[in-house]
Amino acid sequence: MPKVLISDKLSPDATRIFQERGVEVDERVGLTPEELIACIGDYDGLAIRSSTKVTEAVLAAAGRLKAIGRAGIGVDNIDVPAATARGVIVMNTPFGNSITTAEHAIAMMLSLARQIPTANASTHSGKWEKSRFMGVEVYGKTLGLIGCGNIGSIVADRAQGLKMKVVAYDPYLSPDRAADLGVEKVELAELFARADFITLHTPLTEATKGIIDKDAIATMRPGVRIINCARGGLVVEEDLKAGIESGKVAGAAMDVFAQEPARENILFGMDEVIATPHLGASTNEAQENVAIQVAEQMADYLMAGAVTNALNMPSISAEDAPKLRPYLKLAAQVGSFLGQLVESGMKSVRIDYEGQVALLNTKPLTAVVLEGLLQPQMDSVNMVNAPVIARERDIDVTEATNERSAEYHSLIRLTVKGDGNELVVAGTLFSDANPRIVHVNGIDIEAELSANTLFVTNDDLPGFIGRLGMELGESGVNIATFHLGRKASGSEAMSLIATDEPVSDEVLAKIRALPLVNAVKFLRFN
Repeated sequence: MPKVLISDKLSPDATRIFQERGVEVDERVGLTPEELIACIGDYDGLAIRSSTKVTEAVLAAAGRLKAIGRAGIGVDNIDVPAATARGVIVMNTPFGNSITTAEHAIAMMLSLARQIPTANASTHSGKWEKSRFMGVEVYGKTLGLIGCGNIGSIVADRAQGLKMKVVAYDPYLSPDRAADLGVEKVELAELFARADFITLHTPLTEATKGIIDKDAIATMRPGVRIINCARGGLVVEEDLKAGIESGKVAGAAMDVFAQEPARENILFGMDEVIATPHLGASTNEAQENVAIQVAEQMADYLMAGAVTNALNMPSISAEDAPKLRPYLKLAAQVGSFLGQLVESGMKSVRIDYEGQVALLNTKPLTAVVLEGLLQPQMDSVNMVNAPVIARERDIDVTEATNERSAEYHSLIRLTVKGDGNELVVAGTLFSDANPRIVHVNGIDIEAELSANTLFVTNDDLPGFIGRLGMELGESGVNIATFHLGRKASGSEAMSLIATDEPVSDEVLAKIRALPLVNAVKFLRFN
């Protein structure tokens, strides 16, 4: 009988579901890291929330562990690469607390508008400072959403019920989806210029880190109010403090902070700031939902081998796994390649399977392609929820199979259409079962992708390759492999360069400044 350890406080329904499905359960909440390491070797599954830290040391001691279930979205407390290396599946529950988080953002916005926390404290202290707490109405005001996915769309709906005008910045929000939600899709600069209230509902990525800083605040409307119930690090806290002190920002409501637990913070003690201790998912209903979901998912896997909402393993039957495994890696690279190149909203995605791969179950492959495509701009995307997210964002996804391939025994071709542009990438498996990229945007090229890959397009004229190599050499960047392709002599050319280490923004800027360069991107691959 499989055995699961619940090491964080979960709803009693989680224990009931495990037991009903034939899984033995131990509840040991509040273990120290040393105690967890000492006992984890006795368990097949570990069910947690955010308190338990699943480190490499814990995983090293977990000889029997097959699955980690996170009741919630974020997995910052789990060493996912280490779990993957040890064959441990990491699952989460990405949609169980969406309504709760959205409601908390609305509650924070209303509290900010009417200064409720400070007015409450003042009144409890025996004061009657009616004239001090002059608020503002939200009726008729403009709410700017940064991120309009699952949670952001719920916030939009609630705000419209309050008769607010809602504008949204989200590169993946299609015009049709925006129309269905009743929001106006805008660029970030326009959102900053128009919004009376700004609320963030986007993951923390390289693109979104510090998205609200001093430069952004300088472009906002005087008296703007900012709400962050998404991720710490989206707002530069020092810049927000300065914006409040200058009077440009009327107030802020923060549920998340760059460093948590946030027992000290430069925003604490400011009357204009409402602070809560990461309560976005803290309601009875949300805790019930995520506990039930994680127990069902883990029990299904441990008892029947079914995989749902896994972050590091695709949902594949035992029969299909050996055949699909090399193609899954190829599909992930094809999707991730274009996902890192896309810079605008996607309207349609087409995936063509040609040759031997067309004879296989391509559904998991399509899910992995979509996962790679969406992951650069979103967190908590996996092969299970990627198709759902694509549908929610009105991305038209089609797949086609052709058992014949003109050039390769197998080929996966991905075509993405967005706002007036089209991107295409195709890949195959060579005899060693390693993926190769063989076509990018009209250019044939044969390249094996590495963890660090430099993508450059340029006008095909003599001397360019030498200048590019010299710039990389002078910048201390060592080239592992160098792959070239072009449309025709003297037309557009392309380079895919594997480097031993990441290429810095400073070096990218130098390459971008070289004569003949059209585009430069640094791409990362697992």
